[in-house]
Amino acid sequence: MKKLMLIALAAMTSFAASAQDAAQEAEEVLDVNQYGQTVQSLPVQAVMQDGILVFQNKKANYKMWFDVRVQADAAVFFGAPDFCAKELDGKSNTSHIGNGMSLRRTRFAVKAQLDKNWYGELDTDWTSGTPELKDAFVAFTGVPGLEIKAGNFKENFSIQRNTTSRYLMFMERAMVTYLAPSRHLGINATWSNKWFWGSAGVFGPELSSSEEQTYMEDGNKDYGYNEGLSYTGKVVFRPVNNETSSLHIGGAVSYREPKLTSTDGYFVGRYSSRNSTSINRKKYLDTDDVKGLDHELAWTVELAGHWKQLRYETAYIARGMYLDQKVNPLPTQWAEGWYAQASWLLFGGSQNYDADGAKYTRTTSEHKWGNLEIAFRYEYADFNTGKLFSSKVADTNIFGGSGQAYTVGLNYYPTKNVKIVLNWQYNDNDRYANAKGKSYVGYDDKGVPTKNPEKVVAPNGKAGVDYQMLALRFQVAF
Repeated sequence: MKKLMLIALAAMTSFAASAQDAAQEAEEVLDVNQYGQTVQSLPVQAVMQDGILVFQNKKANYKMWFDVRVQADAAVFFGAPDFCAKELDGKSNTSHIGNGMSLRRTRFAVKAQLDKNWYGELDTDWTSGTPELKDAFVAFTGVPGLEIKAGNFKENFSIQRNTTSRYLMFMERAMVTYLAPSRHLGINATWSNKWFWGSAGVFGPELSSSEEQTYMEDGNKDYGYNEGLSYTGKVVFRPVNNETSSLHIGGAVSYREPKLTSTDGYFVGRYSSRNSTSINRKKYLDTDDVKGLDHELAWTVELAGHWKQLRYETAYIARGMYLDQKVNPLPTQWAEGWYAQASWLLFGGSQNYDADGAKYTRTTSEHKWGNLEIAFRYEYADFNTGKLFSSKVADTNIFGGSGQAYTVGLNYYPTKNVKIVLNWQYNDNDRYANAKGKSYVGYDDKGVPTKNPEKVVAPNGKAGVDYQMLALRFQVAF
């Protein structure tokens, strides 16, 4: 009896699948939409692709799906110097780092391949309680190897920046990555084949929230300012590119006018970065506002690759502020840094390279229970802006601080949709990394905690806020 039931179930499943396939082949019919207009109507098939609900009609080259991602973080911090054990001048101890939990990202996106020629996407983030715009664009995909995209999306500059947060090797990107441009409104063309990938685009303002939108509208209305354009190009060579291994050699450059959407003010530059997790809100590396910005130049070189279970990546990024000498007579202020990271899947499986996007994508596993990945990273960022490649401290520098960090990560992939991340990180900041004057960095000659790096006397060790972090993330994507 049991055998007969199984045979019947298999037959019903086969019949249902055949019916769905037949529906896909059905001729289009005329229908009426919500506006009373006659439209062409085709059936779609609902399928689950690795936990993602997809509606598709293969004959019509149509595919639509939701992309939802939640990242819940928790972190504890220890080892930071207790520069201010008691209150000074009525202010509380600002050297303490608060432990905590937070939702790092709560993303909801709708994506659709409308036909063989056109693709559209809308991506939002709800972490703050109000929607923030991420990706919103239309793309032409009708020519093999070519994509022309218009809307709000990430500029093709840094492999670390362009790798989606769901597939990052660690909880956060390297500090220096915050010198790389992110999402802006613009138009971009990408062309690629197996061995080469190239991108060029023109970009305008940043449109992530109502704050940036208000700055842009007020600057246009009150002063007639331009929104500010950027010109970004990137090339990648791939001498190795197959299922088991890849070698990615890339470089990018970006010329950038001041953005009207900058919340730091008009014609103002600023470089800042957190060096652990978003739970620690202190940005120790911060140049503060630099007035008189005329334009910026950013460039990067990067090397990445994988072989079976191994994945590695390193990059150098530099970004400089060219100043209007009538407003600010300082020379070009360069910030720079680099990182190197690698990971290994402990129980087989493979790393995977996204050739169309010139970046790395999800791992694959050979076991039903998933896989474990161990990762290591060293990173360095120098926001003590000055002459590029110079290690000398000059009077013309803007001291935004420098820091290095060592990170060990363990990633557990129980399913294709769930990822659990554990990171330990040691942060080593210099005396100038004082969060634009808000953080104590040592003691003066009278033994009193000071935020002024020039007054620090450190007979028992170097100045600066050094600390350790242990952080945990639960991520689901569906």
